[in-house]
Amino acid sequence: MRRTSAQFKLASAVAVTAAAVAFSGITAASGTAGEAGGTEAPSRTAAASPVGFGAATTGGAGGETVTVSDAGAFAEAVQSDGPLVVQVDGTIELGEMTKVASDKTVVGVGTSGKITGSGLNVSGVENVIIQNLSFSGSNDDAINVQESTNVWIDHNDITGASDGGVDIKRASDQITVSWNRSHDQDKNMLLGHSDDNGGQDSGKLRVTYVHNWFDGTNQRNPRVRFGNPVHVLNNYFSDIGSYGVASTEDAGVLVEANFFENTEDPFHLGEGDSGEGSLVAEDNHFVNSGEGQTGGSVASIPYDYSADSATEVKSIVTAGAGVGKI
Repeated sequence: MRRTSAQFKLASAVAVTAAAVAFSGITAASGTAGEAGGTEAPSRTAAASPVGFGAATTGGAGGETVTVSDAGAFAEAVQSDGPLVVQVDGTIELGEMTKVASDKTVVGVGTSGKITGSGLNVSGVENVIIQNLSFSGSNDDAINVQESTNVWIDHNDITGASDGGVDIKRASDQITVSWNRSHDQDKNMLLGHSDDNGGQDSGKLRVTYVHNWFDGTNQRNPRVRFGNPVHVLNNYFSDIGSYGVASTEDAGVLVEANFFENTEDPFHLGEGDSGEGSLVAEDNHFVNSGEGQTGGSVASIPYDYSADSATEVKSIVTAGAGVGKI
C-alpha cells in the first residue's frame, strides 16, 4: 500500500522539522551522567517515527534524558529500567557486546557519538532506537538484534566489525533499518542466522531496509532467511564486491526502487548451502551492474509507503545517510 508522493513529502518535511527542533535547544530532563557537576546539556532526541515495520518504535520517549561520555556511565544508562534517552557525547570504548534494555533511545550528539571496540546487543527486549552513532572496530557485531521487537536502527555509520554490521535473528520482528551508511565491511547485514531455525523464525524477521548506503560492503546487504515479507526499498548499493541481496530458506524479499552501481550481482536466490527463497524486484536502477535473479512470490507489504524514483536514490541517500544528517 502506497501513499501519494505529496503525502510522503509532507511526512518527510514534518520529520525534518521535528528533528531540527529536537536538536536546537531542548534541555535535558535530568542531570547528565558521566560528566562533572551534573550540568544539563542540550537534548538530542530521535526524529519522527520510522517508515515500515518498525513504525511503532518509540524508544525512550516519555523518560528522562542523560548524556554519557564513558563506558561505565554508558552501560549503566542503557541497562537501566524504564524509558530513557541516552545521549552519547564522545567515544565509548567497549570491551564486549553491551546489552541495551527495553524502552531506550541511544543517540549520538551531533557527530561526536562513537562506539568502538565492541558493539550493542539488543537481546530479548522491545522498543529500542539506535541512532546517529558511529560504530567502528567491533570485536563482534556492531549491532546484534535477537528475540526482540520494535527496533529502529537509523542514521548510523558502521564500519570494521569483525563479524556483522547489523545482524538480526532469532524471531526478532517489526524492525526498520534506515539511513545508515555501511562501508569497509565484509559481512554487512544478516537477517536470520541459521537454516535450522525455521521453527522460531517463520512468521517473524519482518524488516524494512530503507534509504541505506551500502558503500563497498562485500555481502549480506541483506542476506535473508525465513522473513516474509522483507522490504529492501530505496537503498543505494555502490561498489558491492560479492553480492547485494540474497533470499534463502523460504524468505520473501521485495527489492524495490533501489540504485545499484558497480554491482555485478545485485540480488539472487540461495546462498552457500542455504536453499532458495523468493525475490521480487520492481523499478530498480542499474549502472554498470548485473540484472539480478528473481523468482517466486512475496507476501504483500502491509504498511503505507511511497517509493522515491530509483534514479534519484543515489543523490537522496548520499546526501542523507549516516551521522549528523537528522
